[in-house]
Amino acid sequence: MTISLRLPDDAERRLEEAARRLNVPAADLAAAAVRDLLTQPAADFDAAAQRVIDKNEDLYRRLA
Repeated sequence: MTISLRLPDDAERRLEEAARRLNVPAADLAAAAVRDLLTQPAADFDAAAQRVIDKNEDLYRRLA
């Protein structure tokens, strides 16, 4: 599966800096972060997913 992400400039910069420090491509680091999130216990994932949904509620409403 391929997913496209649009990150705010500051998040993109932090991702690129972290990837450089770890000597990995930024896309690989982002994919690893998603994999880590998905392997967390369900309660942790649900709480994180709800935070994302709440934070981006207006955007999701406009995209619907």
